[in-house]
Amino acid sequence: MREITTLIVDDSSVMRKIIERSLRQAGLEALVVHEAGNGHEGLKVLAAHSVDLILSDINMPAMDGLEFLRQILARNLAPGVPVIMISTESSEEHVKQAIAAGARGYIRKPFTAEQVKQRVLSLIDA
Repeated sequence: MREITTLIVDDSSVMRKIIERSLRQAGLEALVVHEAGNGHEGLKVLAAHSVDLILSDINMPAMDGLEFLRQILARNLAPGVPVIMISTESSEEHVKQAIAAGARGYIRKPFTAEQVKQRVLSLIDA
């Protein structure tokens, strides 16, 4: 399996580690993980590093996940890279907003490694 470079954006450092662990449990052992605590930090990471996958929370301070996604597209920072939104928000409206903004998938918290595997593996060429 090739190395997968991933950006995890979440304001909770504990949640970033849970997401990383879930990716590894899903079979993505060859991971290089960059972390960011909000959308502004995520944009800085993308300006400095190329990634294969982005997982982002929606509700964050400074810049939320939807605005982060819009900025990625507007600045052409990660062309063709799948973005999966992760959130406690379970309303259909939030899912629609995320997909309309360009997300390729959506995972609701709390989640299992199996749910992460189902959403992620189909989007990357692992």
